[in-house]
Amino acid sequence: MSRYGPMYGPDVTFLGVDRCDVADPASYEDADVVIVGAPFDGGTSNRPGARFGPMALRQACYLPHDGSRPSLALRVDALRDLRVLDAGDVECYSGDVEGSLDAIEEAVHRVAASGCVPLVLGGDHTVALPDARGTARAYAPGRTSMIHFDAHADTGNISFGHLYGHGQPMRRLIESGAIRGDRFLQLGLRGYWPEPETLDWMAAQDMRSYEMTEIVARGLEECLTESFQIALDGCDQVFLSVDIDVCDPGHAPGTGTPEPGGLTARQLLDAVRRICYELPVAGMEVVEVAPPYDHADITAYLGNRVILEALSAMARRRKDDQGGPRWDPRQPLLDGRQSERSTSTQ
Repeated sequence: MSRYGPMYGPDVTFLGVDRCDVADPASYEDADVVIVGAPFDGGTSNRPGARFGPMALRQACYLPHDGSRPSLALRVDALRDLRVLDAGDVECYSGDVEGSLDAIEEAVHRVAASGCVPLVLGGDHTVALPDARGTARAYAPGRTSMIHFDAHADTGNISFGHLYGHGQPMRRLIESGAIRGDRFLQLGLRGYWPEPETLDWMAAQDMRSYEMTEIVARGLEECLTESFQIALDGCDQVFLSVDIDVCDPGHAPGTGTPEPGGLTARQLLDAVRRICYELPVAGMEVVEVAPPYDHADITAYLGNRVILEALSAMARRRKDDQGGPRWDPRQPLLDGRQSERSTSTQ
């Protein structure tokens, strides 16, 4: 059957990186990261529109789309120091939930099985099920943990008579055995859902959830450090799931289920950088960017930068693993004394 082609915007790649084809493994055999679009929002319970997220995430940048992005902080150019390719969007039809999820999982699994890191652009959070399951299938069973940034636990059971939706993927993941409940770390939860029955189910799975009150009281860095220890206990790699609504709506208004009182954009960017620098990330997704509700592209820009922070941290991790001085976040970009040092060596 012929492809419909790009369904939700211009057929561009992420900031101008080269294109590949998921169906042709030879086209990405030398890649480090393959970007896969999952323009699906058929599981949305409130405001739809995340199907336009992949398009927005690929384009949200005021700099030239030339396949290059030097990081001031990390002193690497992730789009050149890593081989990053874009496979375009998986064809998703909102009226066919299971067919869409199967297609996404197959695409993600092909990328992960080739040894590349799949980086999925959502889409609503329903796609976490095929994204994480497709990644975990490429590795030994039970050896992949999950770090999940979100305002919501997404561990509901049946919503509107259906097993699949953006409020249920984490329960389906744990039930499938793809991700262990006791190696499932959630950060940023808040608000007034889930109800006690669902919390009881989560507790029975030994999940670890950091609600915003705990993060504020203990500090995000301490919570991250603790979550890293749990994530790597008996697991070899991590899947990172970033729901953009983990941030306060003032920092990410363009999303389907905004919840006041979340992380700042700065906190999210620093956390993602740290995770991808310190942990073996095998797969990643950025979901729930819904352009119809965005203002001045605030949310799309943040999502784009989340992706760049992740890629830059991966590039820096590789560079440091190859030897030489390790990255130090306290190192100044410029300290105003370069001319003094140059004079003293003459």
